[in-house]
Amino acid sequence: MSAGKRVGRIDSGARSGVAGKSVGHRMRGRGLGRRRADRLPDLDWPLLLCVLLLLGLGFVMMSSASLAVADRAFGTPFHFIVRHGLVLGVAAVAGGLVFTMPLFWWERSGPALFFLGLLLLVLVLVPGIGRTVNGATRWIPLGPVNLQSSELVKLFAVIFVSGYLVRRREEVATSLWGFLKPMFLMVLASALIMCQPDFGTMVVLLATVLGLLFLGGVRMPHFVVFLGMLTMAAVVLVVVEPYRLERIASFTKPFEDPFDTGFQLSLALIAFGRGEWLGVGLGNGIQKQFFLPEAHTDFLMAVIGEELGLLGTLVVIVAFGFFLLRVLSIGARAERAGCWFSAYVAHGLGLGIGLQAIVNIGVNLGLLPTKGLTLPFMSYGSNSLIVCCMGVGLLLRIDRDLRLRGVSRDARESPLWARA
Repeated sequence: MSAGKRVGRIDSGARSGVAGKSVGHRMRGRGLGRRRADRLPDLDWPLLLCVLLLLGLGFVMMSSASLAVADRAFGTPFHFIVRHGLVLGVAAVAGGLVFTMPLFWWERSGPALFFLGLLLLVLVLVPGIGRTVNGATRWIPLGPVNLQSSELVKLFAVIFVSGYLVRRREEVATSLWGFLKPMFLMVLASALIMCQPDFGTMVVLLATVLGLLFLGGVRMPHFVVFLGMLTMAAVVLVVVEPYRLERIASFTKPFEDPFDTGFQLSLALIAFGRGEWLGVGLGNGIQKQFFLPEAHTDFLMAVIGEELGLLGTLVVIVAFGFFLLRVLSIGARAERAGCWFSAYVAHGLGLGIGLQAIVNIGVNLGLLPTKGLTLPFMSYGSNSLIVCCMGVGLLLRIDRDLRLRGVSRDARESPLWARA
């Protein structure tokens, strides 16, 4: 055998050996990836961990804020803690069930769900059915729990309008009638909510839907004119009700009347002042001891500011900012992939939850007039907690479907983006 043939055989053998090693590495890599996939589902884990952080911190702070109130009202300091823990379990199950349902079912069922929400809003106002607490009729008693229909309507409205924008996208972008049709239904829902009354929920609902329609491509003159009309209507609603006008006038100077119109806000600001940088310590707050009303619901952020200080307050604000960033990122990926229903739902949920968090934190800090809106994921309130977790389940489902379609989180890595 010549030297040239021997060298050729050695080279071919070496190449085949290298190729075999590379194939082996790839196969082992795929097997490792498969095993990791079996252990860890392919989800948006940063989003889920952020939500779990908010839920966990909310449970701890709600427990601290509610002990004294529960002991006086029910004779046991753990009344709200036990109920909140049970609601967390129900919320987790509800979010899991939503995650298992395909997106096309939500898109197809949007109109039916929204009209079901309208029916529930009507039932709340029927004498003998709706339950009145502190002058507001917002709940339907269902045995040991109370159903707050306005919370469900906020979720159903996002799903309905998202499907409408997919079906009537061209009409919304070109004609006034295409823009007005869903808004008529939203105004009807808002009127029913105002009959309860619940001004804060109405504002969040209309602002979320308007934001969705703006993203859907509505013409700017139509949007500006209708927004001006809604603003004028809101001003009228504030002026005709003396207590709303008092809230608007008092939140800028709460200490001018700290025992009446500025009572809640002045105590909330005192709580933030006592907390300083690092807080007075978990459980050591004073304002929750029958001073600050609704400390475990609407003014939970003030308790966080007092007991955990500026550091704890900033942690909550940053967590909500991160949550909103991840949600809008999911919406942007869905838009790149041409999944318009998923994109609108993600943006709508981000707008709704983000806006409610901004309003609640702004109220606690004295930046906005006092409104009865809970802090999402954190405050005591079964309906808000369950609906928020359902929204997270829907967001995780959208993210999972995008991953299965091969839509990467980085736009530069997306084949569809590269082709565009």
